[in-house]
Amino acid sequence: MAKLYFYYSAMNAGKSTTLLQSSYNYCERGMDVLLFSPCIDTRLTKPYVHSRIGLKEEAVGFDDDLDFFTYVKEQEKKLTKLRCVLIDEAHFLKKEQVKQLTQITTEIQIPVLCYGLRSDFKGEPFEGSKYLLIWAEELVEIKTICHCGRKATMNLRIDPAGNSVEEGSQIQIGGNESYLSTCMVHFRESNKKFSKGEITQVYAELNQ
Repeated sequence: MAKLYFYYSAMNAGKSTTLLQSSYNYCERGMDVLLFSPCIDTRLTKPYVHSRIGLKEEAVGFDDDLDFFTYVKEQEKKLTKLRCVLIDEAHFLKKEQVKQLTQITTEIQIPVLCYGLRSDFKGEPFEGSKYLLIWAEELVEIKTICHCGRKATMNLRIDPAGNSVEEGSQIQIGGNESYLSTCMVHFRESNKKFSKGEITQVYAELNQ
């Protein structure tokens, strides 16, 4: 039975690399896949899934208005060996679009693999991630580490000087120059608005 998967992590954990490896595995076996990437990312001239290590593959650009179920249903008629749908930056999805993904798995019987963040730079959930965490049948964490060596779970936005940014739009496209993956301790230490209390006790407990 086809399922909806959500592969989640903090920034720079290798989500896009993992997606591209999955795409390669299907294609190597003679199967067709559909790749989606958000139109909001304009760093490349066309929609691509691209990773930090230099891998990239052209994708279908999606915005808030794309009906995933209708699009995949139409493409299934052309791609007779369509076996998987892969979505990069899935946190940018809307609630209705996540619901459409459940339709793809239950009615068309094609697995959907989504890759994205759980939370933004304020520690708040993205709409797409919130509903993927609720409706996805398989949740998989892709792990990365904070500069201290602990597991990174948070996304810290920084300015050009490396200072924490605590205000601004939820969506700001950027890479290592704009975001750091951190553990909760260092996120609280840097984002004072999120952390209303002292972190001294947290450090003490971690170092026991």
